[in-house]
Amino acid sequence: MNFNLFFNAITNVLKVELPSISSHVKMAPLERVKMMEENSYDLSSVRKAAVMMLFYPKNEVTHLVLIVRNSYPGVHSSQIAFPGGKVEEIDFDLKQTALRETHEEIGIHPNDIHVIRDFSSIYIPPSNFLVYPFLGISQVELTFTLQEEEVAGIIELPLSALLDDTIMSIKNLETSYSKLIEVPVFQIEEHTVWGATAMMLSELKDVLKMVL
Repeated sequence: MNFNLFFNAITNVLKVELPSISSHVKMAPLERVKMMEENSYDLSSVRKAAVMMLFYPKNEVTHLVLIVRNSYPGVHSSQIAFPGGKVEEIDFDLKQTALRETHEEIGIHPNDIHVIRDFSSIYIPPSNFLVYPFLGISQVELTFTLQEEEVAGIIELPLSALLDDTIMSIKNLETSYSKLIEVPVFQIEEHTVWGATAMMLSELKDVLKMVL
């Protein structure tokens, strides 16, 4: 999609009632669905994080940036994610967390990002994180500088690919819930996006289809 058309329409997301769990469950393993419906976590004990769903122009075409996390001992090793991370004491709100972490991980300064709105939070049981996504937009083409300790690579996803339902499928994956289960995924070339990132992508996709 042409970026100017996207830019002129994107503020319409402010008028949309977020679909939340109805979008999230489309990309959730069956083992997760009951937990999500029950909202089964203790808000007082969760760790909080924030991520940025950042759109930008590349050759005048609208793109969304995703990161490939490095391999490390942990539940999110090598996964596809949005830039972002845990809340630190220096952050005065969750939006600042998303902006700070985006700057640290992929080198995009907060001044170059206009945050449109927050999206529905999602709980990640294996790591006990409650993640808050924010929709942001940059009006300029971006040059990424990766935080090598955290980020192995960048995926520049055209908006047209995100909105294409053929990138959604089912794969057998090993998860923290089971050794091998069927999991809804977004297949982006050689990259398989599943779990919390896929659920956030699902809500983002559903909302964008309402306004574009």
